[in-house]
Amino acid sequence: MKLYNTMTRQKEVFVPIEEGKVRMYVCGPTVYNYIHIGNARSTVAFDVIRRFLEYRGYEVNYVSNFTDVDDKIIQRAKEEQLTPEEIAEKYIQAFRKDVGALNVLEATSHPRVVENMDDIISFIEVLIEKGFAYESSGDVYFRARKSENYGALANKTIDDLEIGAGGRVGEEANRKEDPIDFALWKQAKEGEISWRSPWGDGRPGWHIECSVMATKFLGETIDIHGGGSDLEFPHHTNEIAQSEAKTGKKFANYWLHNGFVTIGEDDEKMSKSLGNFVTAHELLKRVDPQIVRFLMSTTQYRRPIRFSETALLEAEVNLNKLKNSYHNFTFREESLVESLASDDEKMSELIRLENRFIAEMEDDFNAANGVSVFYELATWMNKTAEETAISEKVYAQTIKIFLGIAEVFGLTFTKEENSLDEEIERLIEERNLARKNRDFARSDEIRDTLASRGIVLEDTANGTRWKVVE
Repeated sequence: MKLYNTMTRQKEVFVPIEEGKVRMYVCGPTVYNYIHIGNARSTVAFDVIRRFLEYRGYEVNYVSNFTDVDDKIIQRAKEEQLTPEEIAEKYIQAFRKDVGALNVLEATSHPRVVENMDDIISFIEVLIEKGFAYESSGDVYFRARKSENYGALANKTIDDLEIGAGGRVGEEANRKEDPIDFALWKQAKEGEISWRSPWGDGRPGWHIECSVMATKFLGETIDIHGGGSDLEFPHHTNEIAQSEAKTGKKFANYWLHNGFVTIGEDDEKMSKSLGNFVTAHELLKRVDPQIVRFLMSTTQYRRPIRFSETALLEAEVNLNKLKNSYHNFTFREESLVESLASDDEKMSELIRLENRFIAEMEDDFNAANGVSVFYELATWMNKTAEETAISEKVYAQTIKIFLGIAEVFGLTFTKEENSLDEEIERLIEERNLARKNRDFARSDEIRDTLASRGIVLEDTANGTRWKVVE
């Protein structure tokens, strides 16, 4: 398996720290609002990566935090006339509901900043003791220049950072030894939520939170650290600096970053700061979550997704093709035979398709190529469903592979999903009886009634089949 490591800008063979196990940390949301679909894309992208690792037999310890202390949360609390704690809880529950609808697996751990404040303070104390951090008027800053290869993850040099920081003015700039230093602890402002610390009342900076929670829950060195491309600098850059300064060890072996969701003709990045975002909360009210999930999970994680109604419609069409293939094939379950002379040939083809899917996904989780193999399997299932007989062995293996691939993409295909309701079942039975009695007028009338409701009937040698058309 090869992963594209942002740190080295190349694909590398994946070798876990502990055989058969993966320690994976993905930066979670700052919970002050509903997540937009760009945030949801990141969550889904890493869910697919996690699912594929588990599909390949790895035990994945997946940690994703909630940032529940932040300037934006404090501001939102004022706007909604709630406490910061109430705002955080409100939007954590909203996040869980939205990503649950998108069939995202629950993280192994979802640590929150407020639950780890003692660990954050202790972490900062070690950095001060080692000379990597200093207190200044109640704030604590990290000496970025002391960090070896600072900025390497984002392909930035100290000179680049000096130019970017050179024009900063204000109180914070005056408190820093160096313009490129960053905050580990912020002195409390009057009336704001705060915690006691050796440097006075205050709260942590954003970057320190993830360093503390990643190392606390996964160890001093982790296998995979993930997040959106916008986090390469400064967030992930500062995580590396802090963590490696404290432990003296490599923080993460592989850095994975997902591409943006873009919107509009200019492919502008979707973000709350630009005001061009669509919340997952609103989108999922009008669009089947499986369609949104399909769009997000079948794009290679590093590639951008152009969000549009056209993209959603295309995803819906392709998802329905897979649903119809599954229905066409499972329709044959009641008429299986024990074995056929063609079984070995068919089993070989199934193994070939499964191995191709694995090979595509093991190439940096190339979901776009992986779903192409899924389509090939669906086409094969359609052809096989038309054959006179299907053996039990071939049927079972086909369903196992189909549902296994679907699971990687976070898609669900169930027989219940493909069941007709009682009224339509009754109409089909009545039509079959009408045909038997040569009452073709009634038979055609029932067919037309079902067609008007999007149910198309197909009379085959193996019985009457149906499918839903949009």
